[in-house]
Amino acid sequence: MNKVELESHLEGLTDEISFLRQLYFWDTSVVLSVDNSHSLDLDGIIVGVKAQYKEIANRSRAEAETMYQIKYEELQTLAGKHGDDLCHMKTEISKVNQNISQLHAEIKGLKKQRAFLEATIAHAERLRSVMGS
Repeated sequence: MNKVELESHLEGLTDEISFLRQLYFWDTSVVLSVDNSHSLDLDGIIVGVKAQYKEIANRSRAEAETMYQIKYEELQTLAGKHGDDLCHMKTEISKVNQNISQLHAEIKGLKKQRAFLEATIAHAERLRSVMGS
């Protein structure tokens, strides 16, 4: 993955974590309207609604915590993988830089050898022209 893709992926995961945190801390209230013309067991209804609300809230909180934990572990794994990839890339770059240095040294040596050979050829040609006259 390139840097732009990783940043985009990170932004998406950050948004998701933010959403999950909001869901985790989400608080709702229940409004109950009652028609007083009937004799109802309001206390029993309220207790039942509160129990249902607590159960739903607990389930939602547990699900959000689980999802958050899974995403967190995925991010840790991904970060570790990218760290390993980065380490391998640095090693490869170091090797390439060594190869470049070696090639520069070889080129320098070959240039010196070429200059020596050209000088030798020029000297031989001068000698030949002097000897040939």
